[in-house]
Amino acid sequence: MDLQAVLENVQEIANDFAAQRAERQQRRSLDLGDFAWLRDAGFLLTGVPASQGGLWQDPASSTRGICELLRTLARGDSSVALVSSMHPSVLVFWLASPKAVGGDQLAWDAQRSEVFGTALAGHWWGTITSEPGSGGDITRTKTIARRDGARGYLLSGQKHFGSGSGMSTYMITTAVPEGESSPELFYLRTGGHAWDGSDGMKLIAEWDGHGMTATQSHAFAFEDMPVARSAWSGGLPALLAASFGFVGCAFAAVIVGICDVAFETAREQLRGKEASMRPYERVEWARAEMEHWLIQQAFEGMLRSVESAPEGSTPLGVVQGKTAIAELAETAMARVCRISGGGTFHRRSPLGNWYEDVRALGFLRPPWGLAYDRMIEGSLG
Repeated sequence: MDLQAVLENVQEIANDFAAQRAERQQRRSLDLGDFAWLRDAGFLLTGVPASQGGLWQDPASSTRGICELLRTLARGDSSVALVSSMHPSVLVFWLASPKAVGGDQLAWDAQRSEVFGTALAGHWWGTITSEPGSGGDITRTKTIARRDGARGYLLSGQKHFGSGSGMSTYMITTAVPEGESSPELFYLRTGGHAWDGSDGMKLIAEWDGHGMTATQSHAFAFEDMPVARSAWSGGLPALLAASFGFVGCAFAAVIVGICDVAFETAREQLRGKEASMRPYERVEWARAEMEHWLIQQAFEGMLRSVESAPEGSTPLGVVQGKTAIAELAETAMARVCRISGGGTFHRRSPLGNWYEDVRALGFLRPPWGLAYDRMIEGSLG
């Protein structure tokens, strides 16, 4: 399947989701059937290199096309789109870094092939890297992974925001290997595990539907949970630098898609009512439309930053654009809701739901504080 074929399939799925919007926006959990449909549509190929039959070439060539898939999907179901964005955003650690500079290249090649093979076999990937007290910085992990002979590494610690829990077979995380001082990338098989702690994984806080209602971003406590260590020892800084541009664009694509459909819906509601709109409402609508235009320009700037960035680098334009979109989307959607009136102030309103959805972007990696740190460092450092 090529990108155009997958896009056409995803467009069909998004249209079907949109037809069910009223019911879907009341959900507090995900449906495995949705992800089976996306798997069959070829979406999992976003996490597989072209050399193995997938859609990925490199960040400069692949970011725009994959983001278009996510932007399209977000128009139908925002929670499904955000969880789906985690799949390529996780596998990009291996996709965007074919060379393990200073590491064991043979081991890295073998692990990359193994990881991509799981996606080809129909398995979804996700992430459960955030943990209390880290400020959203996955390198500040306090979780420990201890070596245990034939079982490899065993992970112990608390993690939260495991978006797509129950949908993803594999998830990445970070931890400090016992006896070492620097964090490393790990991945674990979460599919098929009980959540009662009997085999290392215990649910401690179920996602309560705040914000994006149905992402199943559960929190877990791990105790001696088997995990696999990145085959590129010491490579986490390089992996983060090479993958950040794509990850930021993928998360932003979901929010841009939500804004697109929200503004289309609002225009339909307001069309023909211009004469009866109060001066305040007319000005707020004009300002909201201006902000939506700026959102689109910022997103285009993010994509161009990735397309023109040196290989393995972290484009400053991505964090600037993502943070700008996070701020603009929240203010623009607030204006739209105020113009539309009190009817948006409940969960039965699509506009009210979308307003809560777009607020997620500011908390997605990098979250507000870390994002501003990176912008200052990038502009003045």
